Amino acid sequence: MFQASEIQRLIEQGLPCETVIIEGEDGVHFSGIVVSPEFEGKLRVRQHQAVYATLGSLMGNEIHALQLTTYTPAQWAEFQKTL
Repeated sequence: MFQASEIQRLIEQGLPCETVIIEGEDGVHFSGIVVSPEFEGKLRVRQHQAVYATLGSLMGNEIHALQLTTYTPAQWAEFQKTL
């Protein structure tokens, strides 16, 4: 089983992030929010690929699924206003 905290650590280590929130209780299926200035001007699919790249071969192996929501810092600030 894999820990959500380890996924969070790997993402933070591999990508400049302002916020990383990863959740998952069963050790193989996870969901998360990643906020990074690196996402600026990139299509959502490219943003997700950047996150998956930080996890390398863990994706599809130890980590069966990772559902992502990605934001630029400006998008995240706007989203926070709606809460």
